[in-house]
Amino acid sequence: MTWLPALLFVSLLVRLHYYCSSAATTDTIAVNQTLEDGDLLLSGAKSYALGFFTPGNSTGKRYVGIWYRKIPERVVVWVANRNNPVNGTSGILSVDPTGNLVIHDRKTNTTVWNTSLSFPADKNTKPHSALLQETGNLVLYAASSQILWQSFDHPTNTLIASMKFGVDMKRGLDLSLTSWKSSDDPGTGEYSMRIEMKGKPQAYLFRESARVWRLGPWNGIRWSGVPEMTPNITPYTFTENGDEVTEEYRIKDPNIYTIVMLNETGTLNKILWQDEKWVGNWYYPNNDDCDSYDRCGPFGICNPYNEPGGFDCRCVTTGFEPESVSEWDRGDGRSGCRRSSPEQCGNGDGFLKLGNVKVPDTETAVLNSEMKGLEECEALCRKNCSCTGYAGNNVSDGGVVGCITWHGELRDMREFTKGGQDMYIRVSASELSGQSSKESKGHRRKWVAGVVVGVLVVAALILVAICLTMKRIKTGKKEVMIIKNEKIINSFEEGSSPITMGKYMDGEGTADVLIYDLNIIQAATDNFSLENKLGEGGFGCVYKGKMRNGEVVAVKRLTKSSDQGIEEFKNEVILIARLQHRNLVRLLGYCIEEGEKMLVYEYLPNKGLDTFLFENSHGTHLDWRKRFEIILGVAQGLLYLHQDSRLRIIHRDLKASNVLLDASMDPKISDFGMARIFGEEQVEDNTNRVVGTYGYMSPEYAMEGHFSAKSDVFSFGILLLEIVTGKKNKHKFNEHSLNLVGDVWNMWNEEKALDVVDPSLKDDESSSSYDVGEVLRCIHVGLLCAQPYPDDRPNMSEVVFMLSNETKLPPPNPLGFVFEPPKTDQFWSASTSAGNQSINCVSITAIKGR
Repeated sequence: MTWLPALLFVSLLVRLHYYCSSAATTDTIAVNQTLEDGDLLLSGAKSYALGFFTPGNSTGKRYVGIWYRKIPERVVVWVANRNNPVNGTSGILSVDPTGNLVIHDRKTNTTVWNTSLSFPADKNTKPHSALLQETGNLVLYAASSQILWQSFDHPTNTLIASMKFGVDMKRGLDLSLTSWKSSDDPGTGEYSMRIEMKGKPQAYLFRESARVWRLGPWNGIRWSGVPEMTPNITPYTFTENGDEVTEEYRIKDPNIYTIVMLNETGTLNKILWQDEKWVGNWYYPNNDDCDSYDRCGPFGICNPYNEPGGFDCRCVTTGFEPESVSEWDRGDGRSGCRRSSPEQCGNGDGFLKLGNVKVPDTETAVLNSEMKGLEECEALCRKNCSCTGYAGNNVSDGGVVGCITWHGELRDMREFTKGGQDMYIRVSASELSGQSSKESKGHRRKWVAGVVVGVLVVAALILVAICLTMKRIKTGKKEVMIIKNEKIINSFEEGSSPITMGKYMDGEGTADVLIYDLNIIQAATDNFSLENKLGEGGFGCVYKGKMRNGEVVAVKRLTKSSDQGIEEFKNEVILIARLQHRNLVRLLGYCIEEGEKMLVYEYLPNKGLDTFLFENSHGTHLDWRKRFEIILGVAQGLLYLHQDSRLRIIHRDLKASNVLLDASMDPKISDFGMARIFGEEQVEDNTNRVVGTYGYMSPEYAMEGHFSAKSDVFSFGILLLEIVTGKKNKHKFNEHSLNLVGDVWNMWNEEKALDVVDPSLKDDESSSSYDVGEVLRCIHVGLLCAQPYPDDRPNMSEVVFMLSNETKLPPPNPLGFVFEPPKTDQFWSASTSAGNQSINCVSITAIKGR
């Protein structure tokens, strides 16, 4: 029996090990148990993990957080000690003898964080254990199973399924979101999203105390300012009673993870984990100015879908006029609108409908939840002369339950293409009768208008034909160039104005494009003088011009001898007439006369990005913060082209010189001469006419003529790396790398990525004036975008997400090859003879990643 003492000793060691480490192998921490740095607490089905982590590229700072366990990319959804990190790995998490959850730093013998609860003497209410639930909620239980504290009651920057957002009045809880300070610091940032209880409760995004964006009130389906919120994947529940005003969502498919995250830049993202990657569902504030809070002032409404060059503010309806015409002329709509004449309540006044809008700010609105139907709502508003408008409160079942009435100014309204609500505005009897008269007369006039228009069109065609014939006879060899495209219709009007208005027609409406007379362009540019010449490109020159009204413009004059010019010209007019985005250059009009083909753009005083990156005299003007904003702006502009615009457009010539900078140094993508429209289901296309800029063209496009959205992603990757390094991709590098991408790849492999950063960004030899984490993330994303194979590149929605959020990025694959420099100036001159139709005139050299 000599083995018995040894067996008992081993049994004792096993039991001690179990009790010391049980917290790391279960979902529970009992009183006096500890979770040490390096151990994990796992939920029941191991969907979530809790433990110590270091965010981003910070060093030494340790936080206790919760993240998805089954996803390879760590996305932290909750942080305990967000403002008080542990320095080093000396931290432990425990339920201490007082019953509180505590993070303790053993090295300094200090309490870093605790739940700060006090308990009565009753042993049944004292804490017993902390459990990480399968929902991702960390719960502190009493012996009676009563919940004493839970992480869901203390959100940080992320909402997950079953987690409530809002206000719990009964328990005195503010269930709001607050951004991180940066991707490296989860401390309380400057952005927050919370529900305000004044009037009809609604949600806002704040930057410190200033309102940045209003989500709007809940309308039974979604926040009225977020039309993309749909219950297809995540059904929403909104609770509004005397105890709480909260919103939460649930997941139908347990295999799909989804989060709503407020990032450090003030963007609210909803993302889903599908097909082994994070996919963006929606994000706000979006890419248009109409998301800015109170953009158009009282009784103003914002429409981001106006024609290019149009002001996005207008008064809500007839009977209102701008408060300050001069401010609106300058593009500032904050002063809003006022009634054109004093309102005379009760004298036949009524209501006009605004469809598909975000309803006004409900801070001073009145909610009556008992009413059923808009008729009752209208009657209630009509009885009160201070009532300026009304809308339904709950529109979830196709009908209307409850009524919201506004009293006083209507603020922060905007239009949507879909997903908005109907709003009814009080107007005077004269405006109402005028509107009704227009509608009733409209039907009777249709047949008359049809006949008249038909006669006028025929007469106009005959007149134009006569005029053209006479002009051809008179001018001899002069020609009038006409774009033979059914979507461009010239409409000539008599009058003294030197500009006539043309209409660009599409299937969904019209967009006005100005047609300038040649003499107006000549006068504006001083007959294309050298002093006004801004630059020269592949298809012509760009001139600065000043119109008679004082407006400064940029005129792109296509070279007459260019055999490619007319195609690019038609492309730019057709495409840009339908595009509206803050990061795209704005087309004002065009001119086709006497063999001239010219495009008139908004003037951007800071010229191209290449001027600031590659010319030493300008490079120091771009600090890292501005460079990062330019990177994000270009990415958002490309995302709009690829996904968010009415057309899906591939740019095909993205480069530094085609990114122009306005007076605020904000980027705008220009030059759509080589762009292509893709159909809804179209993924790629090919061409026998490869045109573009060497160094920015993707391998599949340069070698085989195949192009897709991923071709633009490749170009963006090159541009991103140029912005970080301040060097051209065609810069002369060492013998180990033929271009910038190869040089960055080599430095990345050698863990010397920061060596490629533009020296002008460094304050001195020992410090830098940039965010190291952001720079490394940008280099990483640039290498992912510059992958040689399209399938290995992210799409632009993924690029925007990766740049805007702290998430683990996949490693870039080795760059299998880089292009050699062209041997002659005829590099892109592919033979078009019958015997040789190949365009694959690119030589390559294999380079292996080290």
